[in-house]
Amino acid sequence: MAKILVVTSGKGGVGKTTTSAAIGTGLALRGHKTVIVDFDVGLRNLDLIMGCERRVVYDFVNVVNGEANLQQALIKDKKIEGLYVLAASQTRDKEALTKEGVEKVLMELKESFEYIVCDSPAGIETGAHLAMYFADEAIVVTNPEVSSVRDSDRMLGLLASKSRRAERNEDPIKEHLLLTRYNPERVSKGEMLGVEDVKEILAVTLLGVIPESQAVLKASNQGVPVILDDQSDAGQAYSDAVDRLLGKDREHRFLDVQKKGFFERLFGGN
Repeated sequence: MAKILVVTSGKGGVGKTTTSAAIGTGLALRGHKTVIVDFDVGLRNLDLIMGCERRVVYDFVNVVNGEANLQQALIKDKKIEGLYVLAASQTRDKEALTKEGVEKVLMELKESFEYIVCDSPAGIETGAHLAMYFADEAIVVTNPEVSSVRDSDRMLGLLASKSRRAERNEDPIKEHLLLTRYNPERVSKGEMLGVEDVKEILAVTLLGVIPESQAVLKASNQGVPVILDDQSDAGQAYSDAVDRLLGKDREHRFLDVQKKGFFERLFGGN
């Protein structure tokens, strides 16, 4: 049965789109037919990170408005079997999405896909509410800083009370916590919240801890999901997170300060 998975946060710039691209790609790599849907009407970054921006002809709003059908708007990934993108509109207003229109598109996607990953805009505006409203599971992305964690706590409250599952008195949305831009050295200096601090505040199952890494920026600039960089800490951490999402037991890595070897100390390697 198809699952709708929303990637959300209260604060902007925490890595939602990077996470949506990585998680969606990871699911497809493991044989699950997956579509990643960009709900960020007016901004649209998912297609850039997925490297398909030049192939966007029709978008999510076109489908909602009946100006195109799903087959016209879905972009098939060139490298990964079973992976598709539904881009957001860059030119429409954020109010262009309606609950009825979004439901129609999602229900049609459920007929063809195992996973529908909804890349939510930040905050609590229309797009963010619609991205989470129909969700079965949610990945709440947060940075290890007080303001980001506080905003994530607010999003957890909305997930518990404003979703369709909540309105229908059904089982609640299954919540996962993903901690991004984690730097153990800064944690040890007291400049950043530690993993246990964040877990204690939010009380949500920890899906993964993504270390602060230049690989994320490099991958974004190249239009490649960072999970495909399996040599990088960030790529490996996202891969572990996908395995946990699918119910596999994976030990959390990259939580402690790495001791540098002799040559790294000598030559200042990262």
